[in-house]
Amino acid sequence: MIRVLIADDHAVVRQGLRTFLELHDDIEVVGEAADGEEAVAAAGRTEPDVALVDLVMPGLGGIDAIRRIRHDSPATRVLVLTSFADEQSVLPALRAGAAGYLLKDVQPRDLVGAIRTVHGGEALLAPAVATRLVEQLGAEEPPRAPDDHLTPREREVLAQIARGLPNKLIAVELGVSERTVKTHVSNILGKLGFTDRTQAAVYAVRHGVLGRGD
Repeated sequence: MIRVLIADDHAVVRQGLRTFLELHDDIEVVGEAADGEEAVAAAGRTEPDVALVDLVMPGLGGIDAIRRIRHDSPATRVLVLTSFADEQSVLPALRAGAAGYLLKDVQPRDLVGAIRTVHGGEALLAPAVATRLVEQLGAEEPPRAPDDHLTPREREVLAQIARGLPNKLIAVELGVSERTVKTHVSNILGKLGFTDRTQAAVYAVRHGVLGRGD
């Protein structure tokens, strides 16, 4: 079972999410919170696998709540579910420790998939969020060696990472095993000198890997 905490200041949103998520046999909603302080306390009390956190809540805001949840409950993966993809929200949330960032117009089935993805240890960004992140990090990214030393297959995997696909879907897309994809991802990060998939995705978009068709 994936134990989920829902943090949103709108009761109708929390109830709707709870009702929908509990239709799935592998998901259990273990708590709700109406603000950041409640979210931190509930995370410490219930030890959820995944915390769905809105960024705009009264009192302690979502970003500070994410930071405290990750500090106090490091095993909990935080998935942002919000209406905002502006520069004051995306990068600060990721830097605070969020493993995923979705907008509230996400399709229900995609939300469930995102919960499973971040629970499995992967990162996930909504396409619009990935685009905004690229724009934000453009001026901050340090120079990197060109990716000419990546193999054609590694460039294919890198392009799929930039599209926000998790390893399982990359494996399906490329017709290889998930273990093979994990190996390619590890090699890509090592060769490019990155520590996570988000950095690799930003690099891929900025350097045109998506459009090469290798």
